[in-house]
Amino acid sequence: MTAASSPSTRIIRTGPRGVGNPVSEFSALLNTVRDAGLLRRNRVFYLVVVLAITTGMVAAWFGVVMLRDTWFTLLVAAAMGILFTQFAFVTHEFAHRQVFSSGRANDTGGRILSDLVVGISYSWWMAKHTRHHANPNTVGKDPDILPDFIVFQESDATARTRLGRFLQTRQGWLFFPALLLEGVNLHRHAFLTVFSPGKVDKRALEITLLLTRNVLYVGAVFAILPLGMAFAFLGVQLAVFGLYMGASFAPNHKGMPILPRDSKVDFLRRQVLTSRNIGGGAWVTQFMGGLNFQVEHHLFPSMPRPHLRRAGEIVREFCESRGIPYTEVSILRSYAIVIRHLNAVGLGADRDPFACPAAGRVGYSGLA
Repeated sequence: MTAASSPSTRIIRTGPRGVGNPVSEFSALLNTVRDAGLLRRNRVFYLVVVLAITTGMVAAWFGVVMLRDTWFTLLVAAAMGILFTQFAFVTHEFAHRQVFSSGRANDTGGRILSDLVVGISYSWWMAKHTRHHANPNTVGKDPDILPDFIVFQESDATARTRLGRFLQTRQGWLFFPALLLEGVNLHRHAFLTVFSPGKVDKRALEITLLLTRNVLYVGAVFAILPLGMAFAFLGVQLAVFGLYMGASFAPNHKGMPILPRDSKVDFLRRQVLTSRNIGGGAWVTQFMGGLNFQVEHHLFPSMPRPHLRRAGEIVREFCESRGIPYTEVSILRSYAIVIRHLNAVGLGADRDPFACPAAGRVGYSGLA
């Protein structure tokens, strides 16, 4: 069963359903998934993936050297943006303990790929993403719905200037163009984090890795390419990286139900109702690094990428048997939903903020 999301902001009013113990419900699902062997690590898969991406990156650098006197080099820059994003997907999987049994081994691999290869702070990512997984789409708890250039809740659509209102009411159309700057923003957050006064795990190591990565990478680009082409190369690479990252993460929760800060909803429904899967087969899984199985990823964060498809079949059937809306749409449909949702939020339409079709379908009647 699939369900498309409404483009408007929705807040679920949650309360006890009264149809069984939610804890035992999830335990039953977890046991089924575990018995199917879907929580076992698959180190061979990740070894092959990392080797493939690394081979692609080596080939890209070879292309930079061979094409350095032509503007075809910018095509290689775009390819590097894609490859850096693929490395980021594996970093995300290290962070979720999907690769090794040892937390230390996963953190080591994740920090190397994140700081030394991609140029993103692993500590910043872990802190932010952990909060997101604990409370997806929850007001005041999920950092991914906090207001920024883009606002995700109507209560935050408070632009006062004419220009601000103009941009906010069209923020859905501006969202994907704005992602062209997200690569710069991610690198900015990395340095702000490691040089901030707050607690940063392995601060000295992260500073060393980030500085090494950026000095070597930027230095190599300017050493190989003419000055103007070097700037253009970095611009294209960062733009593709930011757009690809945003286009992979945004469809998973934007436009899905939003939970009040004090909502009392069980883990199973919290994760399923606020997440959206993207259908399309193996190519979409490769394109999105497994993030297209967002429901299963949120229910079983440590599940390796190769097992998500089979888990999806189990979870979908489980949700259907209990009347829990399980959302899956095509990738183009998901982008259309995100755009319409953000435009609707920016318009600040006068509607009941607690109206939510999904809440009605699963039988929630009010705050507990």
